[in-house]
Amino acid sequence: MSLLDTKFEKGGVIISKVEDLLNWSRLSSMWPMSFGLACCAIEMMATNASNYDLERFGIFPRSSPRQSDVMIVAGTVTFKMAERVKRLYEQMTEPRYVLSMGSCANCGGPYWEHGYHVVKGVDRVIPVDVYVPGCPPRPEALIGGLMKIQELIREEKFGGNREDVKKRLAAKSAPAEEVIMAEHPNQADRSKGQDKKETEVEETAETA
Repeated sequence: MSLLDTKFEKGGVIISKVEDLLNWSRLSSMWPMSFGLACCAIEMMATNASNYDLERFGIFPRSSPRQSDVMIVAGTVTFKMAERVKRLYEQMTEPRYVLSMGSCANCGGPYWEHGYHVVKGVDRVIPVDVYVPGCPPRPEALIGGLMKIQELIREEKFGGNREDVKKRLAAKSAPAEEVIMAEHPNQADRSKGQDKKETEVEETAETA
């Protein structure tokens, strides 16, 4: 249930901090810059289409970096393109956020070893706030990354350090293995069975 669906009592008066109000306004109206570098951009465009309806989160793509507060780096960043990415980032006004989408933008992906022309992670050019893994990530994963940025904005303080907020959020989040096991308990049994088989194979090999 959102704030607008809540029933207000005591005359409909809400008491809050200005900081919380500003953060709520900012996270409810994120404007990402719409440009893509490779195949991940197709998934980004699909996310912006009517099936996923990003506008329900107040997320609306803009064509100018001067009107944007979120940069989605979707796809392979070549050395030739890295300079343009940095220039676009510098044209965005503060506070600005960067989401790295897909393996290529995160770490070079399949070009890690032999791609002499590919930057091994866009974080070597500009600071990144959220990484979305996948090759390419599905729209649901990108929406999850955008919600992580909303969470980051919600926790920010006036004059605070963003890195401190990231550390606080990381401390709150549960390890991925625990979340997967809680959602899929059968997976846990299967994993234990696999570990048992591997142990038996190792013991047999040592005995032989």
